[in-house]
Amino acid sequence: MFREMRRKKQLLSSKENMEILENGTSGVLALLGDQEYPYAVPISYVLHNSSIYFHSAKAGHKIDAIRTCSKASFCVIAQDEVVPEEYTTYFKSVILFGTIRILEDENEIKEAIEQLALKYHPNDTPANRTQTIAGEWKSFCIMELSIEHITGKEAKELAKKRW
Repeated sequence: MFREMRRKKQLLSSKENMEILENGTSGVLALLGDQEYPYAVPISYVLHNSSIYFHSAKAGHKIDAIRTCSKASFCVIAQDEVVPEEYTTYFKSVILFGTIRILEDENEIKEAIEQLALKYHPNDTPANRTQTIAGEWKSFCIMELSIEHITGKEAKELAKKRW
């Protein structure tokens, strides 16, 4: 169903893919937008229980696109070192495909918000985090992107170091 990567020597391991997703701070979510134009939007996210969680306003282009078609692609770039003298970049990135579900269950929503908060403000006190979430969680639209297929790739110059 999903294409295999052509340059298999540049393929990252499953472990490396998950490390990139865990350590990344933003990615680009690609959706089927208005009039079937691609719509790609940068988002903050967290990897939790092998899914990607992110938030959104309750109305707008992103939500409309997800409600129309729940299929998505998501990309995280972990490294992008420009090497001018070689006219290239030494990159590492992950692309995944999956379906998005808008969370409705209060416990799932609170858990996802908690995970996002822990990722982006790990030094916050539990009491402050709980208070902040309690005061604002109802204004969020929280979504889960279930991973169906994932590949990671690195520049051939980086891959050669492994051979």
